[in-house]
Amino acid sequence: MSEPSAELDDKDRQILRELWRDARQTAQKLGEICGLSQPATWRRIKRLETLGVLGARRVRLDNEALGFGVTVFLGVKLATKGQVSLDDFERAVTAIPEVQLVQLVLGLYDYRLRVVARDLPDFERVLRRRIMTLPGVGNVEANVLLSEERRPGPIGA
Repeated sequence: MSEPSAELDDKDRQILRELWRDARQTAQKLGEICGLSQPATWRRIKRLETLGVLGARRVRLDNEALGFGVTVFLGVKLATKGQVSLDDFERAVTAIPEVQLVQLVLGLYDYRLRVVARDLPDFERVLRRRIMTLPGVGNVEANVLLSEERRPGPIGA
């Protein structure tokens, strides 16, 4: 099976860039921007979905507007890898509403978490009462997000 990137042309990449910028655009609007008809644009979008290049389009919430002004990335090292299964930890951590993202990673830490909180005292409460009490949690390192720039990645070129 060939790589999906080998099957993409410049128009496909342009459609992906435009959808990344605003996924709510119609096939008609995308076609106008990309110089294609609405049916041709729609067919390309369906093909990109079939290839698995274009996945589910999601709503992106503004955490700050919702009252969550602090985002913290946590590196979590499990203290007792043999005694607590990764599944047990993942099940427990995903039950915490402030945890937006759970990633199993290689390196110094076992997991990388994205946690939101109303402010730093709220984050401290979440950390002490919810995260540090999870099964197997050992070392934790916190990095507070100061700013974020979203980039389209390799399709931006």
